[in-house]
Amino acid sequence: MATDPVCGMNVDEHTSITAARAGKKYYFCSTSCKIQFEKPEREMRGLRNALLVSWPLTVIVAVLTYAVSLPYGNYVMFILASVVQFYSGQRFYAGIADAIKNRSSNMDTLIAIGTTAAWAYSTVIVFFPSAFPASGIYFDTSTIIISLILTGTYMQRLAETKASTAVSALIAIQPKIAHVVKGARVIDVPIEQVKTGDIMLVKPGEKIPTDSVVIGGSSSVDESTITGESIPVEKKIADKVIGGTMNMGGSLKIKATKVGQDTALAQIIKIVQDAASSKVPIQKLADKISSYFVPVVVLIGIGSSVAWYAFWGVGANFAVLIFVSVLIIACPCALGIATPAALLVSSGKAAKNGILVKSGESLQMASKVDTVVLDKTGTLTKGKPEVTEIVAVHGYSNNEVLRFAVTAEINSEHVLGRAVAEKARRNRIRVAFPKKFSYKQGSGIIATDNSGKRIAVGSRDLFTKEKLAPLEKKIQALELDGKTTLIVGVNGRPIGLIALADVLKEDSKRAIDAFKRTNRDVWLITGDNQRVASAIARKLGITNLIAEAKPQEKLKRITALQKEGHIVAMVGDGVNDAPALTKADLGIAVGAGTDVAIQAGGIILVQNKVYDAFIALELGKATMGKIRQNLFWAFGYNIVLIPVAAGVLIPIYTTSIYSFLPLLAAFAMAFSSVTVVTNSLLLNRFKV
Repeated sequence: MATDPVCGMNVDEHTSITAARAGKKYYFCSTSCKIQFEKPEREMRGLRNALLVSWPLTVIVAVLTYAVSLPYGNYVMFILASVVQFYSGQRFYAGIADAIKNRSSNMDTLIAIGTTAAWAYSTVIVFFPSAFPASGIYFDTSTIIISLILTGTYMQRLAETKASTAVSALIAIQPKIAHVVKGARVIDVPIEQVKTGDIMLVKPGEKIPTDSVVIGGSSSVDESTITGESIPVEKKIADKVIGGTMNMGGSLKIKATKVGQDTALAQIIKIVQDAASSKVPIQKLADKISSYFVPVVVLIGIGSSVAWYAFWGVGANFAVLIFVSVLIIACPCALGIATPAALLVSSGKAAKNGILVKSGESLQMASKVDTVVLDKTGTLTKGKPEVTEIVAVHGYSNNEVLRFAVTAEINSEHVLGRAVAEKARRNRIRVAFPKKFSYKQGSGIIATDNSGKRIAVGSRDLFTKEKLAPLEKKIQALELDGKTTLIVGVNGRPIGLIALADVLKEDSKRAIDAFKRTNRDVWLITGDNQRVASAIARKLGITNLIAEAKPQEKLKRITALQKEGHIVAMVGDGVNDAPALTKADLGIAVGAGTDVAIQAGGIILVQNKVYDAFIALELGKATMGKIRQNLFWAFGYNIVLIPVAAGVLIPIYTTSIYSFLPLLAAFAMAFSSVTVVTNSLLLNRFKV
């Protein structure tokens, strides 16, 4: 049975609606889900088709304008330019409609007005050569501008569509089948058919089907993807388990308490969906400039044409020429590549540093971040326990304590047992398998080695208080430092302690110091327990701490910070971080984390280094600086020529100046584009 990638419902592969993408077949429960799934691809296809038409025709128009003279060449250019204007450029007219609805002008308004003026004026010249005092045509200007702008848009859309949605990845985490107990039988049923009160069997290595309570068996459950807890949690009768988490050890018999949309995972999915839909799109810098630039240009055009007509006695046709010339000259050709060029170079620079940037909006927001919220497990820490300290007593050495411990743990699949075994391997300790082995759920392991010694490794439950008394202060100190402590005993007598912890990554302290040095507030919000979280915060010098935080609480804190006026970046790696990554102004996902976190983030740290988050923020500032410079140059040459188009040189050169305007427009296009590209390439010199 297949899963709808949009809504997550199970659908029959034989009767459902289908669609294909990248050679893979997808199944949908309804036509509306299929339409939603295909919308981004449909938009990309339309943009790609527009480019495939516009560029070949633009090249032909440019050749006919500057290199080749053909009989009826102007009529050929009119036909080709019309196709580019009204087929490839139709999206700009749609943009005008949006601008009118919002009662403001945007980049589309500027492009549509400028290119339409160039096309319309040139069309009149082609069919009525004597209508205006100047006979130059601007078909090349209109087609080149449209093609360049479309190219820039395509470059941005290409980056955005490469990433899948976080919601689809969350849906994939949900178990599809549950082993429901019906009397003496165990029946596999689709997860959607599980009802509250159903009894289910969960085998080792399987996911918990739905939120439930344990009614039989015991095991350790890895809840890190949902809660952020770094160490698997021991589960016994009456304990709650969360749907989507992984059963690591023994078999469990559980009773469903929440199903469907009421489960914790379903609530996380809903939070991500709501956060994504509520995020306001970032106002494009070009649109913001255009909102002021367009009205000013139109007023200059109207004012200059009226002034020449009313006060200096030029004819009506000449007044119209002045107005049209202002609109054509004002349209900046390099505007279409000002942002994509900088983003292209910046993305390449980021990739060399192990940073993947999903969209230009992510870099734009990175430049504004003043508050950084970090998860702990897998983000600041390595995400798995390691042996950090061995304490030996009663004449035993550290290696002897470790040898006894690994003798007992060598058969264990528990994450702490694997950490002890890894430490023994690094210390080159040879281990013999024990004669006997038993596991006391929630307490530890008891084994008998080849010499007959009885080895116990685990918690206080395996030893009497009297025998633990000499080690109690050290145990408490280690626990206060956020470490899990295994007590190792031989023949009932403790011989040492092994402390384990989810240790900090090598660059975590450096990253926190860098954030502080650049005046960014730092928060640690984790699902791990207060004791462990406090220890990590102390080591890193973080004062803003929230521990034992559920996904909703992380989201709530980020929302509160945003309401206070902060621009927030969230750095995380787990499923429980997905809502926060989506809601934050900028989501930064650690590359070694879950697919959900990676897809919810706008920036991905491929090398799993949290310091790269700082590099990403600094690169964002540098990139936005270049984009602002590029926009200045994109508009700069055109702004200089607007007075010329408005007629300021007529008293000196008479109306003959307008015969050179097509060349001046071409000059502005060429030099502004070259300047923008060259300026963008300077980002290759970026260093933190």
